[in-house]
Amino acid sequence: MSIMEEISKRGLASEKVFTYFEELAAIPHGSRDTKRISDYLVAFARSHDLECYQDEANNVVIIREATAGYEDAAPVILQGHMDMVCEKESGCAIDFSTDGLRLYVDGDFLRAEGTTLGGDDGVAVAYALAILDAPELAHPRIEAVFTVDEEIGMLGAAQIDLSMLKGHILLNIDSDVEGHFLTSCAGGMTVETRIPVEYVRRKGLSVRLTVTGLAGGHSGSEIDKEHGNANLVMGRVLKYLSDRMEIGICALAGGCKDNAIPREATAELLLPAEKGKAFREHVSELEATLQKEFAVSDPGIVLAVCEEGEQERAMLSGASMAKVVFYLRSVPNGVQHMSRVMPGLVETSLNLGILLLHEDCLAVTTSVRSSVSSRKAELCDRLEHLAEFLGGDTTVSGDYPAWEYRMDSPLRERVQEVYRELFGKAPVFEAIHAGLECGILSEKIKDLDCVSFGPDNFDIHTPKERLSVSSTERVWRFLTAFLEKAIHEP
Repeated sequence: MSIMEEISKRGLASEKVFTYFEELAAIPHGSRDTKRISDYLVAFARSHDLECYQDEANNVVIIREATAGYEDAAPVILQGHMDMVCEKESGCAIDFSTDGLRLYVDGDFLRAEGTTLGGDDGVAVAYALAILDAPELAHPRIEAVFTVDEEIGMLGAAQIDLSMLKGHILLNIDSDVEGHFLTSCAGGMTVETRIPVEYVRRKGLSVRLTVTGLAGGHSGSEIDKEHGNANLVMGRVLKYLSDRMEIGICALAGGCKDNAIPREATAELLLPAEKGKAFREHVSELEATLQKEFAVSDPGIVLAVCEEGEQERAMLSGASMAKVVFYLRSVPNGVQHMSRVMPGLVETSLNLGILLLHEDCLAVTTSVRSSVSSRKAELCDRLEHLAEFLGGDTTVSGDYPAWEYRMDSPLRERVQEVYRELFGKAPVFEAIHAGLECGILSEKIKDLDCVSFGPDNFDIHTPKERLSVSSTERVWRFLTAFLEKAIHEP
């Protein structure tokens, strides 16, 4: 049974949202691979005779004029991003550059087989398309803004021209806890580090060692859960082993996205031929220790060993290996500061998301976040200093500002009123440590009043990602009620 056959049986008002979500999921749309989904949005606009703009970066703006009686209402900007984080389970055959996602319904959840679902942020695009394709809905002028490459530094939001917009009210649909409306967020940047290395050729027992079974998660909103970072765990493993026996590092890789806490890291090592048994014993000892330490946050952690026979291989020189291990044991990672203004909120953090050993260098990509710009800069300086100490360098990209809290917000008052009328309770307004495009867009649109919200979506940026069907329905009810009520607001 297709997902739409399953959804249709439930008689949901939001059925069209799932129809568009399924169409979007069939189009590859990872970060830096957004041309096809951008063209799909343009084709949608043309088929519905809507005003449309597409820029060279593949950002798209679609405008639908107000329905009768709403011509004088304040325009509303609906905003979300096209790109998704492409993560998959080991053994999953999907090629994100050519294949669509394999969706299925599991009780109240929409999932994808073996991969991330892309609910972050495909659901925002699907909501907007369903609104734009709802002639029965009464609404003010709708200005739908679809950005690209949000997941790798909000690159599309930084480039987009919004001069055609008239609205100063923005609904960013890029949050994942129903009933929680975000009003500010951290700023961030991506720091790429390169540590030069050299190799020597040696013979020995070739062994593949993998740190696996970690939970992973979003490097912003879930950094406070203290899930293990596979790259940092690998650094610990390498130090533990090198303290006890002779090893050489031939290859090293971990993580795929700087904004996803890495779930797996692999090292290819060279050992003295007679040390295979001792190696396995040391690994087993450390695995037992790690399983105790991570029993709550990452109960599935495993150190997997695969012997590949005696070989002659290139491995890091002694000095280069010392630099690599030192870096992985010394680099800051995780929560650095908690907010003193908003108790329980992470203020500053970083995530070593990608680790890859090349022929000439160790390349590391780290996501840095903070709601305090000076602390974001200070963390960047620490990474630069560490790299320079080891003879390397750093480059910074995707530097975006924090979204500052607006004290006076008519939009928050409207949201609270509509939400109370619908659900009989007050919404929650809060800040988040993850990055949102609202900060960049607030710099482009004077006096922008915005909130971010969305349906329940769990384990985003991991293959466990799942979107609540019932929550998607309730958020649809809120969104349409908000638009229909807009004419009554000043």
